[in-house]
Amino acid sequence: MEFNQIETRIDSINSDETYCCENDLDVLSISLEAEVPEALYIGMKDFISGNENWDQSKLISSAIANFLFQNGSEDRAVTEKYLNDIFNL
Repeated sequence: MEFNQIETRIDSINSDETYCCENDLDVLSISLEAEVPEALYIGMKDFISGNENWDQSKLISSAIANFLFQNGSEDRAVTEKYLNDIFNL
């Protein structure tokens, strides 16, 4: 899925008057494909294999929320995900 297709899908969801939820990050999921350096992949694989409560999806979601929060995102769902991950909720 191209980036503009992702934006279009998100825009259509945001404009839907019936779309309402408490935690938007848990409701809508999309698949991402990205190339990452081998060192990051190995680190991610090692972390996940040593922490049974984590999987690839949770790790990536946490990393994105962390990045967005630390770079000024004011979206409540991003903040909630970031804080939940910090306190392991």
